[in-house]
Amino acid sequence: MAQHVIVGAGTIGSAVALRLVSEGHSVRLVSRGGSGPEHPAIERVAADATDAERLTAIAGGATALYNCANPPYHRWSTDWPPLAAALLTAAERSGAVLVTMANLYGYGPVDAPMSEDTPLRSAPGTKGDIRNRMWIDALAAHEAGRVRVTEARASDFYGPGVRATGHLGEQFVPRLLAGRKPRVMQGEVDAPHSWTYVGDIARTMVTLAGDERAWGRPWHVPTDHPASLREVSARMARIAGVPDPGVQVLPRVAVRLGGLAVPFLRELPEVRYQFASPFVVDSSAAQNTFGLTPTPFDDGIATTVAWWRADVRAAA
Repeated sequence: MAQHVIVGAGTIGSAVALRLVSEGHSVRLVSRGGSGPEHPAIERVAADATDAERLTAIAGGATALYNCANPPYHRWSTDWPPLAAALLTAAERSGAVLVTMANLYGYGPVDAPMSEDTPLRSAPGTKGDIRNRMWIDALAAHEAGRVRVTEARASDFYGPGVRATGHLGEQFVPRLLAGRKPRVMQGEVDAPHSWTYVGDIARTMVTLAGDERAWGRPWHVPTDHPASLREVSARMARIAGVPDPGVQVLPRVAVRLGGLAVPFLRELPEVRYQFASPFVVDSSAAQNTFGLTPTPFDDGIATTVAWWRADVRAAA
């Protein structure tokens, strides 16, 4: 049984923790409030992960340190740099492998499926640039022999636990199940888009931590064939056994006005390109190297629908 430390107790951090304990490992799950799933093998720790000394102490003896943090969207430029620096320091001092949960923002607008060889080319000061700087710093430390690092990059994720900020979260699934049009904040409803299942992210991160072939480079999380928003609605309705109500895209002016009060909405125009044209991930490298396969999209949707229905019943 190995000790693993996870920073971030949200959807991904909790999924990774549960994956690890299902494999017989013990977990320290770090968040500011000490939250996370209850399990005998999960020690929930309340701590400020930007404190490198504190995080190093927590990571002592750990096999791997997982970065599953998710700062508020509008505070990436202020919150990510000290957090990423503390995680890198803690991994170096503790000897733990650093596995970072990342996204595809760093590639910027693309006109072909994205692979790990796609150049990083986001504009300075953007969210993609912030993530790219984190990876460049981590890779430099790895190449200098100071630490072992790897990164799991996923597209927009869906599945149990995805709520407020997920495109297939609370504005999509429960509305469809209630017979109302799923609502998305932006995008072209017929543009192919890759969706990554939460369970596949957790499985991939755990795999990368324990396989030295993974270290020193990024990997795309195994992801099934892309589906447009219109197709997602139709498939979800069919699986749920309800009429397909179509998809409602909020007018840009509504998003802009909403951004006056909601910081998250204010940040969306920067990444509008991801839903305005095909945004497709090629995850064949991880599949071929580690034998990982993506959850079939219909299976993931079925699990997501069942989770939301159980959530609604519990709330009632």
